[in-house]
Amino acid sequence: RLESAEPTRQQRLVLTEPHEEGLAPTGIRFLPVRHADHRQRSVEEAERVDRIYRSLLGQRWVNEKGETREIGVADILVVSPYNMQVNLLSRTLPPGARVGTVDKFQGQEAAAVLISMAASSGATASRGVTFLLAADRLNVALSRARCWCGVVCSSELIGTPCHSIEQMSLVSTFARLLRG
Repeated sequence: RLESAEPTRQQRLVLTEPHEEGLAPTGIRFLPVRHADHRQRSVEEAERVDRIYRSLLGQRWVNEKGETREIGVADILVVSPYNMQVNLLSRTLPPGARVGTVDKFQGQEAAAVLISMAASSGATASRGVTFLLAADRLNVALSRARCWCGVVCSSELIGTPCHSIEQMSLVSTFARLLRG
């Protein structure tokens, strides 16, 4: 079981009202969005990510040194498994937003991370559920966050029909992650 290193335990968002629903000082939060039949791109998710992103800007966070700073574009990462969603998010979010695939952000961190899954379900996901919910890719995306991570996705991903033990394991792990 992983635990935070002592110096990092104090890292947290310091939120003031009003802020977008789902924001919290720490942790991983499931931020559901209703949509159907999307494979690699979701306008509905991009709009929700944009609202959350803008709500984060100007909030404050406490870093590992105990210093409180205002959250700016450098303190937020937005990640998606699909280039089509990355391109849509890049056009939707404010200028300078750090948006990319998991591969682009390997080794980087930010106070807050937003993950946009884009596909409506595992059945519609481009490259299949084993790509979309791959444990190593999710781990890299989630572990970029110093304080808070929001997973923006369709609730249907949790109910993805499985055709193998590997798929069952991936969907089960993803569902546990989203339920906290």
